Amino acid sequence: MNDIPAMMRAIDPEAHGGPEVLTLVERPVPVLKPGEVLIRVAAAGVNRPDVMQRKGVYPPPPGAPSIYGLEVSGDVVAMAPDVASLMIGQPVCALVAGGGYADYVAAPAGQCLPVPELMSMVEAAAMPETLFTVWTNLFERAYANEGDTVLVHGGTSGIGTMAIALCNIFGVTIIVTAGSDDKVAAARALGADHAINYKTEDFVERVKEITGGKGVTAVLDMVGGDYVPRNLKCLAEDGRHVSIAVQGGAKATIPIFEVMMRRLTLTGSTLRARDLGFKAMVADELARTVWPHAEAGRLKPVIDKVFPLAEAAEAHRRMEAGDHVGKIVLTME
Repeated sequence: MNDIPAMMRAIDPEAHGGPEVLTLVERPVPVLKPGEVLIRVAAAGVNRPDVMQRKGVYPPPPGAPSIYGLEVSGDVVAMAPDVASLMIGQPVCALVAGGGYADYVAAPAGQCLPVPELMSMVEAAAMPETLFTVWTNLFERAYANEGDTVLVHGGTSGIGTMAIALCNIFGVTIIVTAGSDDKVAAARALGADHAINYKTEDFVERVKEITGGKGVTAVLDMVGGDYVPRNLKCLAEDGRHVSIAVQGGAKATIPIFEVMMRRLTLTGSTLRARDLGFKAMVADELARTVWPHAEAGRLKPVIDKVFPLAEAAEAHRRMEAGDHVGKIVLTME
């Protein structure tokens, strides 16, 4: 522990704004709370909530660091006295409520997963946020199971590419939407069973064609707004609609009588503000059911582009441009 400095580099802007506010500053290395480990960060994933935080529309939950970043990989260099397992020196990836865009981050021990030998630190940093999100929403809230067919919007996003990978592993047929023919081709190449260009095709009609009029078991939606009633038309009877973001609008008008007649379920969740116990429970479930596939090399994130920490602004510009396929990652080197 003697080589842990008092100060570190971090992305922690004092004001909201455009990508240009993401400049390097110095901040104290985190002091561990009970149940936490200190990770020397190797890489950090960039996610849509980071962009929303920068714009001032998604503040960190109470008690979370103001430093950006919701997922990291790196080596454990210190641990709180009450952490039961000896984790010093272990390479891990972790889901955090903030603090990832920095040289060091404090992470709840229960939200750490070991980095598989077949996975690089960049790949490991791109796993936790999308893996926790897709697993809890598509496989737990929507009960997607082997033999089901699901619709996932944003097929080439971090969420979309993780959904494709997990559906391929667990025998779920996946239909995705994307905004260009190139992205449609990319989604198909990554394993999507069907991909729809929502700019040139009516995804409701295409889903009906693909499913022979039956509809899908579940929809994972990050758009909201007028997509919600259209999504409901894509659902089979007893189908489940799960909202995880509202990029297209926070309000929707839906046909309640149709929901009643077809026994549809509308649900949703956010992950960042959930309590530590819930996240630790999800991490434990992932360790048992999903992580063996990562250890065997069958599950890896799709990496779009890697930027050094000092170029966090460029990483955000790339995400906002919408041209990325998969995850954008920052490295601390």
